[in-house]
Amino acid sequence: MAKANDLIFTSLKIVTWIIFVGLCIEAGGLVVNFIFSLYNPEFVRNLYQKLDLSEMYNRSKFIFFSMYSFILVISILKAVLFYILTLLVSKINLSNPFNKSVSKQITRISYYTLSIGLLSYLARQTANNLQHHGYSIDILDQFWADSQAFILMAAVIYVIAIIFSRGVELQTENDLTV
Repeated sequence: MAKANDLIFTSLKIVTWIIFVGLCIEAGGLVVNFIFSLYNPEFVRNLYQKLDLSEMYNRSKFIFFSMYSFILVISILKAVLFYILTLLVSKINLSNPFNKSVSKQITRISYYTLSIGLLSYLARQTANNLQHHGYSIDILDQFWADSQAFILMAAVIYVIAIIFSRGVELQTENDLTV
């Protein structure tokens, strides 16, 4: 059974690294798009993910920069979240998982997850408000479609963090009594 658990955990490490690299590529591509949009706005429609916000840019630069800021911050936070997760799965000792660093990492993961969820929800509501003013926002939905899932996931991860924190306390007490 231990061999199967080791294989599953190794597979989990590989999957988290693949997702982390993919999110870094996405965030990097979006940052490059943003820089290109500053220097050559006409070229924006030909860049990464065909994210053509040139109509929004032409109508209001402030709205363009605010919506693009939402996109950038959300994508960077997702990459940071998976960086923390890759650190966690790389450094965790399965024979003694209850320690303070693991507990802190799980708590940090819950905070980042909640931040992504709340920011995504705020961005989605802002985009819906812009749609009422005649802006085309259909292309932006892919960046914050899962806001409620992130908020729910943050709650679940926070409960796990509290359980881990209590496990660290119990293990410390147990180590002191022995």
